[in-house]
Amino acid sequence: MNKAELINHVAAAADLSKAAAGEAVEAVLSGITGTLANGDAVSLVGFGTFSVAERAARTARNPRTGEAIEVGASKAPKFKAGKALKDAVK
Repeated sequence: MNKAELINHVAAAADLSKAAAGEAVEAVLSGITGTLANGDAVSLVGFGTFSVAERAARTARNPRTGEAIEVGASKAPKFKAGKALKDAVK
């Protein structure tokens, strides 16, 4: 399912226009993005938790040349599925 299909699903399930459903989906996504950008987590009970993972600086190797490369510390978004979502997928 892509974003357009999600908007169509929300519109049908909530009896909304596609424009209103699109705004709702955008609002949810921007809320999650903004919260993660501030370094906080978003927990949706039964669905899962979005959080920010810290990656430490490390030394990696270029597979082609074998040369050592310094990779800087970074942050990455992370998602952990909740029990209800895991059970629904089984």
